[in-house]
Amino acid sequence: RCISIFFVEFQTYFGQDYARTAWIHSIADCATMLCAPLGSLISNHVSCQVGIMLGGLLASTGLILSSFATSLEHLYLSLGVLTGLGFALCYSPAIAMVGKYFNRRKALAYGIAMSGSGIGTFILAPVVQLLIEQFSWRGALLILGGFVLNLCVCGALMRPIALKEDRKTAPKFLEQDYVPDAQKQDLKQMSSCSPLIKAWSRECLCYCSWKEYDFLLMPGFMVLAVSVLFMAYGCSPLFVYLVPYALTVGVSHHQAAFLMSILGVIDIVGNITFGWLTDRRCLKKYRHFCYLFAVGMDGLCCLFLPVLQSFHLLVPFSFTFGYFDGAYVTLIPVVTADVVGTSSLSSALGVVYFLHAIPYLVSPPVAGWLVDTTGSYTASFLLCGFSMIFSSTLLCVARVAKKIKKARLQSLTNDASTKQHIWTNGAIAYSVTGELDQKDVEFLAVDTNSYSNR
Repeated sequence: RCISIFFVEFQTYFGQDYARTAWIHSIADCATMLCAPLGSLISNHVSCQVGIMLGGLLASTGLILSSFATSLEHLYLSLGVLTGLGFALCYSPAIAMVGKYFNRRKALAYGIAMSGSGIGTFILAPVVQLLIEQFSWRGALLILGGFVLNLCVCGALMRPIALKEDRKTAPKFLEQDYVPDAQKQDLKQMSSCSPLIKAWSRECLCYCSWKEYDFLLMPGFMVLAVSVLFMAYGCSPLFVYLVPYALTVGVSHHQAAFLMSILGVIDIVGNITFGWLTDRRCLKKYRHFCYLFAVGMDGLCCLFLPVLQSFHLLVPFSFTFGYFDGAYVTLIPVVTADVVGTSSLSSALGVVYFLHAIPYLVSPPVAGWLVDTTGSYTASFLLCGFSMIFSSTLLCVARVAKKIKKARLQSLTNDASTKQHIWTNGAIAYSVTGELDQKDVEFLAVDTNSYSNR
């Protein structure tokens, strides 16, 4: 998020327009989300520690190489692709591990874990501005490269655990007909080892891969995926253009960086408080609608942003947008887990963050093109706001339609005059409402042994 503070520096140094400069941030976000399934794959088949430590090394290398950039194309590759890839390898495994450790208060756990991004924004926004003033943007990127190496330490401290659902996968897998008997014996002896054992044969690997991503055909996940596309398009440009927009309305550089700090610290409050609130018994069943409400509120904030022309008006915006941004970011893993289940959460999160990639890639340059074309930020912010509101509305309509369909099925079941029961011996019986006629009596007497207790 602090890359937006470098936006004006890059634009001034390389003498490029908004659209070309915005590609740096959009490529970084796109690479992070596009490679999120790769992070899930490494964490599932190797370990979370390896994935996060490798990601920290790549992200640090990208930032260090960016400090020697001589063109925007150089920054596209180093700060965009390489650093984004490193963050991708860290992001999915770290979030998925929270879902494995916590069940009862999962939303609060996610809120606390994901408040790290808010803490980083709050602390690093003024620090990065100070580093740029003291050491130029090259020195600031070099120092950030060393700082990001601490991800390797974080990765080393991860401790993956095996869930009961994971242990149940091995016996089901061994029951498949295409698994040779010799491999079954070896797999039974080594079933507690790394999942890489399943890659011994091509058939085994295909089976595991399909079971890992069979949630893709679920209607609920498809609707969630479409909604995520519009939500990601709406939220990305604001983090790129908040600081440049504040500077154009007369806000100083330090005040613009302070707006990002406010957004970051309130993001933390949104992460934790919204996670705690949605874990309460009264709201736990409505976490899906809480997510929709938070996304819709962020969309409304974007719609009102063009009329905020001073620092004193932008401060309340940072408070409101930051809070609800933290709120819905916390609930993304929770909503995903409610749709696909805990056992598929890591893979599903990888796909969900993968879906962020295309909107993150195109939305900042499109917003920059609108700024270059119209000469103002109004069209860009309005497009972002309507995109997020549509995302919320789409999920809400799908949820309501699902409730109506479920109620109709329940009503049809209750109104039916007969209900079919399968007995343990395979016989079929019908519980009949009302009086029995002669044919009913003859039917029930077909197998007296099955209904002796009846």
